[in-house]
Amino acid sequence: MTIEDKKEAAEKPLNFIEKIVEEDLRAGKNGGRVLTRFPPEPNGYLHIGHAKSICLNFGLANRYGGQTNLRFDDTNPVTEDTEYVESIKADVRWLGFEWANEFYASDYFDTLYNLAIDLIKKGLAYVDDSTAAQIAEQKGTPTEPGTGNEYRNRSIEENLALFEGMRNGQFAEGTKVLRAKIDLAAPNMLLRDPLLYRIKFAHHHRTGNKWCVYPMYDFAHGQSDSIEKITHSICTLEFVPHRDLYDWCIEKLGIFPSKQYEFARLNMTHTVMSKRKLLQLVNEGFVSGWDDPRMPTISGLRRRGFTPESIREFCDRIGIARHENLISFSLLEFCVREHLNKKARRVMAVLDPIKVIITNYPENQTELLSTENNPEDPEAGVRQVPFSRELYIEREDFMENPPPPKKWFRLGPGLMARLKSAYIIQCHDFVKDQNGHITELHCTYVANSKSGQDESGIVVKGTLHWVSVQHAHAAEVRLYDRLFKAEDMSQAEGNFQDHINPESLQRTTAFVEPCLAEAQIGQNYQFVRKGYFCLDTDSTPQKLVFNRTVTLKDSWAKVK
Repeated sequence: MTIEDKKEAAEKPLNFIEKIVEEDLRAGKNGGRVLTRFPPEPNGYLHIGHAKSICLNFGLANRYGGQTNLRFDDTNPVTEDTEYVESIKADVRWLGFEWANEFYASDYFDTLYNLAIDLIKKGLAYVDDSTAAQIAEQKGTPTEPGTGNEYRNRSIEENLALFEGMRNGQFAEGTKVLRAKIDLAAPNMLLRDPLLYRIKFAHHHRTGNKWCVYPMYDFAHGQSDSIEKITHSICTLEFVPHRDLYDWCIEKLGIFPSKQYEFARLNMTHTVMSKRKLLQLVNEGFVSGWDDPRMPTISGLRRRGFTPESIREFCDRIGIARHENLISFSLLEFCVREHLNKKARRVMAVLDPIKVIITNYPENQTELLSTENNPEDPEAGVRQVPFSRELYIEREDFMENPPPPKKWFRLGPGLMARLKSAYIIQCHDFVKDQNGHITELHCTYVANSKSGQDESGIVVKGTLHWVSVQHAHAAEVRLYDRLFKAEDMSQAEGNFQDHINPESLQRTTAFVEPCLAEAQIGQNYQFVRKGYFCLDTDSTPQKLVFNRTVTLKDSWAKVK
């Protein structure tokens, strides 16, 4: 963290987790250490909600001179894959963070198994032959205590032998589980003899076929934190009921007392962030993949043109709270606009072209005109844009029957407008096809009105972007918008797919200025007057493909 970053952090009010950390440091807890962890399950790609957790965990460590571990919660071999592991690491690094250690829950399978044996030996765990339905029924209800079964009274010796048999593959899946023996009348139903281990005959992406018993999340999570000596284990609010079990396991095993703290997860408008639903969108072809630019995944946002700086700024703006609320997607777009306005190079691209012929401009003449790359950044320099007799402008910049001049500053019969960084032109005629569709404008230019050297004395209010027909490159432009029509998808009725926005992706063929032939994948641009765009991974030298990151102005809601 730079001196400037530390100064800025010191001036901001502390969130409740930062207050806890500072109190712990003042009390000398954990030897003054701060060690956090980011523990994703590698069963899908990270999304913007994970970005909030990443920024919180790594941000805390950076602020207080600590470290953060990256630990993969790979305890379910059926849904996990190395592809997801690699994507997660790439996303964390792209966001600008580096972990101190890379661990996997599977690193601790031997240790966790031995800890489970320790609980059995203490009479605090037993092997249960009940079905899942029977176990659920035996747990009772929130107002009625649960009931024990005959397996709960098995001897320590029998439980040890059965658990070893589970590990050795002697029993089929679903026939036996290991449960903690806690309290079947506990108000917190998660303490009513929760499952610690289950049988799964599945190939694991790291341990292969070594194991056929796997720890449940509630058992692996706290013990992994303890093994790594995590000082502040930060989870989202849905894990509040799990904290009692987290603390119980640590206490009964007598291991390092990591502490769990919970914050509100991120809920955003016009999207879903359930991995199950995101996977369904991918598998059922509603999107092109995990990195579809309409997805809330970090890889999707990156492909769309969002920057790590804008996502970190977004996470900082929404803050850390104890209560959940719904955050507008417009705020994320606001953050990326703010950042791209400072860094994105300005270029001209015509998305819905209509040809303009400047009848008094010399044929076969090309003129190179200077224009700024970014008026917000003086060091960005200038570039040369070719100008010729035939141009493309946006169809929306011409109107056959325009409103009064005080309300219309673009082209129409007899009207004048300036071409950006070029000349003033006046429309005097247009051509229609047999369907009444305007195909061509005939204009004249004012020779002594060149931008920066204007001696014409003519004042016009409208400035239009353009590209030279002769020099333009055709490009596919993908216009992305909200994936879902419903603002709050958690309240949307019916199947969530029913609310997909049919206009969330529109494609058009545009013409762009020639410098974009050298664009690099992921490079950000502002298409003048149209929005922010970046070159897509589908792009080739023969076919340019640009994604719209965000429009120049918010068309959905105002950021307050």
